[in-house]
Amino acid sequence: MALADQTALARARACLRIERAALDATARGLGAEFAAVARATEAAARTGAKLIFTGVGKNAHIAQKLAGTFNSTGVASCFLDATQALHGDLGLVEEGDLVFLLSNSGQSEEVLRLVPVLRRFGARLVAFTSQPGSDLAREAGLRLLYRVPREACPLELAPTASTTAALALGDALAMVLLEARGLTRDDFARFHPAGNLGRTLLLHVRDIMRAGARLPVAPDTVTVQDAILAMTRARSGSIALVRKKTGRLAGIFTDGDFRRSALSGPDFLKRPVAEFMTRSPKTIRADALAVDALRLFEAHKIDDLIAVDAAGRPVGLVDAQDLPKLKLV
Repeated sequence: MALADQTALARARACLRIERAALDATARGLGAEFAAVARATEAAARTGAKLIFTGVGKNAHIAQKLAGTFNSTGVASCFLDATQALHGDLGLVEEGDLVFLLSNSGQSEEVLRLVPVLRRFGARLVAFTSQPGSDLAREAGLRLLYRVPREACPLELAPTASTTAALALGDALAMVLLEARGLTRDDFARFHPAGNLGRTLLLHVRDIMRAGARLPVAPDTVTVQDAILAMTRARSGSIALVRKKTGRLAGIFTDGDFRRSALSGPDFLKRPVAEFMTRSPKTIRADALAVDALRLFEAHKIDDLIAVDAAGRPVGLVDAQDLPKLKLV
């Protein structure tokens, strides 16, 4: 029997509501134990110890993802297969490492068997579970607890809300640590050199701006006609206007400003462009990151952004039309 649209939508929404309830319950339950785990994680990162994430079943996938998240923020992390650990993989564990043992029930046999072995290696243990009364929670020195009122699976079998809550709580810990360590965009870019994310983070405004002959610049004393001619020669939708004596940016004149000036009277082409330019436009330093330019475009709904040097002189132009070609939007 074909699945009706309304039935599919109703079931999907019910699933999302159940998973959201688990996230809300987990957020409300955070307290001193979470703070203790956050301090231990920060201390491990500061001293050069590793974070190790282990689990079985669906929790193994969550553990792998969280190890990747912490690695991407500059904290050395790895995934330890709970089964393979007892057959040689424990060689990666060193004294002082912080091990997160993921088990929703806190009773997973493969995970519990690791507890005494990891203690012998001098590792600190974090029980990452939804069951505070479980064997795992009792045996570990630290507890990272999430709350799951119920699974989204109608059979109450498939891990759904529990894996969502575990993943979100691990992400929350990573973001707390990221902020505590003062990670910058430049730091983040060093860990993501490939792909579109790396490209976006590594680019600076000087890498994407129009400069030289493509940057029309004129004194703010020129006429509208002269400004338009300079824009046309540079094939630009705007021109940077500067103070004649200092060369510092005085304003910007755009295609939109030109259309508005045309409404002022038949002699508009001969009038000073300063009458119609936008004064004190949004600017950005040429050494700023490209993502900062993108944020200015989005926040202020502008089409052109002037790049300036330390003295406030225009050195480049970022045109919004260039951003899709550069894969920044």
